[in-house]
Amino acid sequence: MRAGPLVMVLLGALLVSIAGGLAFGGLLIGALAGFQRDGQFLTTSTERFAYDSYALTTQPQDVRLDTGDGVLPAGIATVQLKATNVPSTKAVFVGVARQSDVDAYLESVRHTELTDVRTDPFRAAYRDIPGSSVPAPPTDQTFWTASASGTGTQVISVDVRSGSWAAVVMNADGSPTGAVDLQAGLRSSLFVPVGLTLLLVAGLLMLVGIPLMLIGANALGKGLDPSLAHGVDRRGGLPEEPHRASSGDPTRDFLPYPARLTGYLQPRLSRWLWLVKWLLVIPHLVVLWLLWTACFFSTIAAGVVILFTGRYPAGLFAFTVGVLRWTWRVQFYAAALGTDLYPPFTLARVSDYPTDFDVPYPARLHRGLVLVKWWLLALPQLLVVAALTGAWSTTVVVLPGSGDVIRTTAPSLLGLLSLIAGVALLFTARYPAPLFALVMGIHRWTYRVATYVFLLRDEYPPFRLDQGAEDADSGPRDAAGWGATRVQAPPAPSRPPGS
Repeated sequence: MRAGPLVMVLLGALLVSIAGGLAFGGLLIGALAGFQRDGQFLTTSTERFAYDSYALTTQPQDVRLDTGDGVLPAGIATVQLKATNVPSTKAVFVGVARQSDVDAYLESVRHTELTDVRTDPFRAAYRDIPGSSVPAPPTDQTFWTASASGTGTQVISVDVRSGSWAAVVMNADGSPTGAVDLQAGLRSSLFVPVGLTLLLVAGLLMLVGIPLMLIGANALGKGLDPSLAHGVDRRGGLPEEPHRASSGDPTRDFLPYPARLTGYLQPRLSRWLWLVKWLLVIPHLVVLWLLWTACFFSTIAAGVVILFTGRYPAGLFAFTVGVLRWTWRVQFYAAALGTDLYPPFTLARVSDYPTDFDVPYPARLHRGLVLVKWWLLALPQLLVVAALTGAWSTTVVVLPGSGDVIRTTAPSLLGLLSLIAGVALLFTARYPAPLFALVMGIHRWTYRVATYVFLLRDEYPPFRLDQGAEDADSGPRDAAGWGATRVQAPPAPSRPPGS
């Protein structure tokens, strides 16, 4: 595998990944700007806060701005606070002031400080500050930066500026105890320019990253399978794979799917290594993240070419198959637990590793199917694969009364089977053969669907769970056809130290 094209692919994928994050942030900020139309604020939900003292205050809110005088231009960032007393016929006071002024006002006054707020579910934490003095009515004070008082909902808005600030809620007459419904809001005129800047930078990174990925992927693919370049005849076509003649036996007369996945179980496996394999493959996962990013865009480019020519670009085809092959090695090692041999960092086939994945290059592909097969026609298959290999599901239970949240998780079928295999290895040092066959069958079904979804073949994947190390029919068929040479299982590796 040549280093130059690989670096191009990885660098391009990194740029595109960064661009994706920036674009997401830009769209999110743009959506926030849209919510601010007609002078609206971005607001929290209205929640009730109760306090058994003279005042409810926030913790000190420290703001540091490098703007010379410490004040942002008007409208750059504005905070809004809405307060409604309970009952609403009782006058409420809400104000914002510097923390030092609030401390001086409430010195020796019993008040409550809001220390934490959680939203899912809502829960507020308080700290009671003792005191024996009775405060003067808050409406008589002149140090407030912004304040409002009266019955019904009271609203204050204050521009963000440097300093240490606190918000205070009280009964307007200065009497103790109370309950208040509060809602906070934020508005900023920076959302639009910041969002547009992020989208512009993301676009520039895409313009650089996508060509790098496609050029590198095409070069990598041609280096992976030079036979594709030599298989073109004078008319520019590739011969179709020959079809096997019918045997007359309906129990054996099905054609294998043209995506060959193999995996040979290592006879002796470590008892404990599977516990840390997920950690050992982190370098692979980082590289595969970038390779799959490139694979996504190369598939889009290939789809456009197929739509107009009916042919999958040979270099991109070999690259996509290589990414699937690399992914399968890592899954066989860390998820299927079929071997303790560390996967090699390569897209190419490796003769001495106990796995392989290959797809024969198609002579032609249907132009119209490229528009629907990866999502509409593949939907039933994707639902089955999701049921077999879906991510861990999460159930959230909120206990009544206390409001405590309990989250429970359950593994997918494939994850559960792998866990059972790991436990069996831990206690018996053996991987049950029927269990391994079933795990292989699920992976094989998944990779057949991936072959179809990534436009590599037009043949629809069968609804069939072909179990075992090899496909149902992977023997010789024809000297000119795919699968003519059967790959034998590699020699059994020695037992790793400490197993």
